[in-house]
Amino acid sequence: MSIRPFRDIKRKKTKEVKVGNVFIGNDNPITVQSMTNTLTTDVKQTINQINDIANEGADLVRVSIPDESSSKALKEIVKHSSIPIIADIHYHYKRALESADNGAKCLRINPGNIGDIKKIREVISAAKNNDCAIRIGVNAGSLEKDILEKYKEPCPEALVESALRNIKIIEDQNFFNFKVSVKSSDVFLSIAAYRQLSKVTDYPLHLGITESGSFIPGSIKSSIGLGILLLDGIGDTIRVSLSDDPVKEVKIGNEILKSLNLRNKGVKIISCPSCARQGFEVINTVKILEEKLSHIKTPITLSIIGCVVNGPGEAALTDIGITGGGKNSNMLYLNGVQSEKLSNEEIISKVVSLVEKKAEEIEKQN
Repeated sequence: MSIRPFRDIKRKKTKEVKVGNVFIGNDNPITVQSMTNTLTTDVKQTINQINDIANEGADLVRVSIPDESSSKALKEIVKHSSIPIIADIHYHYKRALESADNGAKCLRINPGNIGDIKKIREVISAAKNNDCAIRIGVNAGSLEKDILEKYKEPCPEALVESALRNIKIIEDQNFFNFKVSVKSSDVFLSIAAYRQLSKVTDYPLHLGITESGSFIPGSIKSSIGLGILLLDGIGDTIRVSLSDDPVKEVKIGNEILKSLNLRNKGVKIISCPSCARQGFEVINTVKILEEKLSHIKTPITLSIIGCVVNGPGEAALTDIGITGGGKNSNMLYLNGVQSEKLSNEEIISKVVSLVEKKAEEIEKQN
């Protein structure tokens, strides 16, 4: 059972880009990605973090390649990653060549800071030879000098001009397997830049509010900025940039997409903030259930409501529902229908068992 969205979002149709076994743009699902913050030369720690990011539900992961030792380490790292790796390249074009040769499925570059056209041609040749995509990464904090002088400060027009310049550089080399981003730490600047760019290009757009801050402010800024753009139908892949554990970036990214009904992956919990009417400890129950059900990737809706004010109504719209009752007597709903009464102590074990069972049934049907 799924909640019918009040509004269906009509996504802009963009060109399709292939990043390893993941397709971005066109009618493909919006992907979520994150970036490792380990030293890439620490192969073991980087692999462990990539696995954590992938287990949380990321479709792609980006890895910094600041030096030759990092690009060499990439050759071993890619062997242990279940999701495609994007190599993050700045200035040193040889790192891009090495990364493509060593298994990266996408190169994040800014052609304007790679160097002369000969170097750019070598990077694109390496991408072609290794079936590697490219992301043009324009950032308000690192615009080309002449563009910054022209506009005096970062603005939407400056970011879009930089993006279009770099698009032409790559297109002139007969390469088209790329996506584009125009990021800023300012929400309004980012929104305006992406809106303008979306009007003048059909390449897939990578959305992000860069350097958005720590967990709470960064999550809020990203939710506002990305949410507005996604509601406009803009965006094919997203990253929530946080000064925190990359796993949390994936969690927030997936929640943004789930809240907009743009992604059905994992358990979607509808829960109340709790109050004096609650029949059981809602907040602790939800926290425990989130942890115990984090391994479920099948789309299932679950309502956890502390009392009968909104409980039955929410349960009518979810696969599994719990409504708090008096005297340690709560009602379990299955597909909107009352099933049985549960004591407070039974709620967690019963819900976990039912969700796991339903996930298995859905997987068998598929």
